[in-house]
Amino acid sequence: MSEWSHFDSNGRPIMVDIGDKPPTPRSAIAEGWVDLPEAVYDAIKRGAVSKGDPAAVAEIGGIMGAKRTSELIPLCHGIRLDNVSVRCEIPDGERSLRIVCEASAREPTGVEMEALTGVSVAALVFYDMCKGIDKRMVIRDVRLLKKTGGKSDTWGG
Repeated sequence: MSEWSHFDSNGRPIMVDIGDKPPTPRSAIAEGWVDLPEAVYDAIKRGAVSKGDPAAVAEIGGIMGAKRTSELIPLCHGIRLDNVSVRCEIPDGERSLRIVCEASAREPTGVEMEALTGVSVAALVFYDMCKGIDKRMVIRDVRLLKKTGGKSDTWGG
């Protein structure tokens, strides 16, 4: 098992040693979607969600989630994020919420997991804000769109 980066020669999980890696600029963009049942969509369009603005609360929750990624994802390094933004919008013609999280840092390891966690937590917060209207919302297609920095430099577009 020694060929696996997160396990030692005895098969025990380890955190990868990044102590000798220099900090470099890193960034990542992730997205996810929440499909909205008609009742949820209508309540949002009318501003009639009883708990308040679910998109604004989801954006804050997503930022908080990105900042706590190393507490949620095993073996993920704790890093100092320089910037995290989360944006929620319902694109014209869609009955789905699009969530985009951008994260950046100057660290020896990347910020992909922080961006993905930001999207995921924002989706869960949005669900929580609207579940009293209709629980049939579907969280889907959480994915990395782009990352920059590190050994592989730029990935995605």
